[in-house]
Amino acid sequence: MPSSETAAPTTTAPTTTVSSAPAPAPVPPGIFLALIALCTAVTAANIYIAAPLLPLMARDFGSTPSALAWIASVAQFGYAAGLLFFAPLGDRVNRRRLVAGLSVVAAVALGLGAAAPGATALAAAVLVASAATVVPQLLVPLVAERAPAHRRASHVAALIAGLFTGVVAARVLGALVGQAFGWRYVFAGAAVLTALLGLASAAVLPAEHRRRTGPLFAGLAQLPGVVRGSAELRRACIRQGGMYGAWSALWTSLALLLTGSGTGGYGMTTATAGLFGLFGLAAAVVAPLAGGLVDRFGAAKVVSAGYVTAAVSVPLFWVGGGALWALCTAAIVLHMALVANHIANQTLALTTTSTPAVANTAYVVAGFAGGALASALAGTAFTHWGWTGVCAVAALWLALGWATTATPRRSATPAR
Repeated sequence: MPSSETAAPTTTAPTTTVSSAPAPAPVPPGIFLALIALCTAVTAANIYIAAPLLPLMARDFGSTPSALAWIASVAQFGYAAGLLFFAPLGDRVNRRRLVAGLSVVAAVALGLGAAAPGATALAAAVLVASAATVVPQLLVPLVAERAPAHRRASHVAALIAGLFTGVVAARVLGALVGQAFGWRYVFAGAAVLTALLGLASAAVLPAEHRRRTGPLFAGLAQLPGVVRGSAELRRACIRQGGMYGAWSALWTSLALLLTGSGTGGYGMTTATAGLFGLFGLAAAVVAPLAGGLVDRFGAAKVVSAGYVTAAVSVPLFWVGGGALWALCTAAIVLHMALVANHIANQTLALTTTSTPAVANTAYVVAGFAGGALASALAGTAFTHWGWTGVCAVAALWLALGWATTATPRRSATPAR
């Protein structure tokens, strides 16, 4: 597999033309990248803020947390819809206007969610907000385009670090702020931050003058052809689906182990178990290092190392069913593997075709699909076989992600 910086485009160019080259951002590159990473963190957090607040919402609506658990699932479905319909537009429309528009829509939806009188209205607001929360997947291809070839993965890593930081903040800070002030304040605060950072990021994006010559959502129709036309993209999609599926199986089932009583769990409170999410910060810390390794050694070696690291974490998780030290160690190791794999594969996805936004959509949807399916199977496995069943699902997903892509390749001279 050639490294990301030497991969050659393999698909037909999109039907959108650009009348002039993007103008330089009106801020220094370092500040530009930091602002984009911060915007990525805040917008990514919007997908996950409902999950830790379910007990508070249930108390407010006179229900039970289990009866409102579907609201957290609505966020995932909304995000998937947004990926399919809005993320491919990054190749076809003015991204400055698109980022600004989606940020405003997400902020308004979050504000309406903060004032929702019941679960149905709240779910509708969460659905719209999550669908509009695809801004990170519009910004990542842009950053990859603007970065020097020898620093491309490092720049992508900065945004991935922001994304993982946002996920952790949503689960940890969201729960703490909600406990102190109420869940509605969390939604209101998210609305304000989304509007401010989204509009600020849009303002510093390079000016684009695109003339669209095809249907607005033609990018969605391009997806199958783009995936068929790039073996590197297909490999990145499958391997991300395997890695993210293993992570999702373990991470989404972890609360069942931590809060379970008797021999099947640790008997922790929900608040204490939620703090376990801080181990996710390992991903944000490792991201810059992983980006540098991709730039230096190429994506293939980093993906291989990530899979080996993840394979080590699975038996540690299994031991962690009865030993807390092993569980903590495994959480750190798995997040290191996940972020290294993600940065390497996403860099490949962004550089192996001439339609980076469409390719990135295929890549993210593939990872999301792998994670959603693995999570569903892990829940059933925990019910029947306990924590051992969950670890078996994670191991299976890693094996499938690697084995189905580890086929011999024809020798080729990489493009320079």
